[in-house]
Amino acid sequence: MPHHANSPHPPAARSFLSRRRVVAVCAAAAAFALFLAAAPVAEDPSRQRAYLMGPFRGGSREETVVAGSLAGASSSSPSPAESPLSCLGEINLSGGIEPTPAPSMFLVPSPSPAENFDDGSMEEPERPEIKGNPPKDPAPFLQEAPLWSTAADEELIYAKKEITNAPLTSDDPDLYAPLFRNVSIFKRSYELMEKLLKVFVYHDGAKPIFHSPELKGIYASEGWFMKLMEANQNFVVRDPNRAHLFYLPYSSRQLEHNLYVPGSNTIEPLSIFVKNYIDMISAKYPYWNRTKGADHFFVACHDWGPYTTKLHDELRKNTIKALCNADLSEGIFIRGKDVSLPETFLRAPRRPLRDIGGRPVAQRTILAFFAGQMHGRVRPVLLKYWGDKDADMRIYSRLPHRITRRRNYVQHMKSSKYCICPMGYE
Repeated sequence: MPHHANSPHPPAARSFLSRRRVVAVCAAAAAFALFLAAAPVAEDPSRQRAYLMGPFRGGSREETVVAGSLAGASSSSPSPAESPLSCLGEINLSGGIEPTPAPSMFLVPSPSPAENFDDGSMEEPERPEIKGNPPKDPAPFLQEAPLWSTAADEELIYAKKEITNAPLTSDDPDLYAPLFRNVSIFKRSYELMEKLLKVFVYHDGAKPIFHSPELKGIYASEGWFMKLMEANQNFVVRDPNRAHLFYLPYSSRQLEHNLYVPGSNTIEPLSIFVKNYIDMISAKYPYWNRTKGADHFFVACHDWGPYTTKLHDELRKNTIKALCNADLSEGIFIRGKDVSLPETFLRAPRRPLRDIGGRPVAQRTILAFFAGQMHGRVRPVLLKYWGDKDADMRIYSRLPHRITRRRNYVQHMKSSKYCICPMGYE
């Protein structure tokens, strides 16, 4: 679907909507949280143990800063928190049951030859496609209620009633009503989010896969979310018993960078790693088991992010997923529960807003623009019917040098009313 260049709401509305954008994902997640169920088991390669076990063995400064001390958390919880699982502390992830995943779930077809774009394109060189067979049971497991209730549950019940009975909003200068399904409900929900929402960030796990945000490139959305959420003092709480949501602070980009073996044509090591991380926190703490992961969430901008959940049913079906790759056809993204995260290309972490935004609408002379690699089934069709056919439709496979001499890729985007984002492999 094209991105419209002409925002319909006034500057005041943009200001309101941009405030504390770091928690936009959490707000959507809390509003649609479900309580779900079920999970299989697989082994963890020993080479991954260091990433999982690193910071939580001792009282390191890192874990104190990120999530605060958890001393006494289990003892102060309701009786289910004192189950045998909660006192395991550290589990042996190197031993376990031999995994028997379906091979087609992880196969990576041979990649297309990588192109080195010289036109300033925001696309990275093509990565292997990892689409496997969609899950046979994409529908979520439903559970009527968590295993035990908390004060945070009562706050969510209160918030739901307040949102349902939201006072009528009219002529609010900060909000452009036609932009919303129900502007009154949105406003009340946003107010309650800023007032009540609390998030616990797990401190477990070692860098670079955990707590190591990537702040530039096409995966910067997940990195900036991690950076801003972990540093937030309004929403993040040290006491997990106060939390409405639990953040799993791993990077899908770092998973690919550190665990994928080039040429192996499989992402199974990534999926096993994620599965064993969830097994570890569900054994060490009672919070995952209370809701089968339904009040937990993760953020992933890498295309492979959704597929790394396939070995853990509770993670795949129950956990709230904020994904740049929000593809319903794969049976992983669940409409109404999961969140579609915009992908934003950032070039300079020290000046993240540089080059963001385009020209005034009156100066956008191109109706629609696209330039990119011809992978997938949609892009070649787009090029066939619109490439060099209409002066208002600038559709290219890659920008010719005769074009880039006058206007590069970024300048084309800034000069277009619509920037088409046709499906590739993802």
